[in-house]
Amino acid sequence: MVAVLGIGALVMWLWNAILPSVFNVGRVSYWQALGILILSKILFGGLGGPKRHGPPPHVWREKFKQMTEEEREAFKNAWRRRCGRM
Repeated sequence: MVAVLGIGALVMWLWNAILPSVFNVGRVSYWQALGILILSKILFGGLGGPKRHGPPPHVWREKFKQMTEEEREAFKNAWRRRCGRM
């Protein structure tokens, strides 16, 4: 809880130090900064770190090693269809 209050003060300081001169917007109070912080958490899901879904990468590597050559090729083609080439 103390960290959230400190981050709210940091948001207020950064907003008031940068945005009024760059975008010609008004200054914000501490409570407005805290509201901006909460709103950004709701909209963007930030501040929680990355969330992993599915098994860790080493599990996929082991499964991939155990596949036959045909299964690997089918897996790669399915991945390309879903995600495209990167």
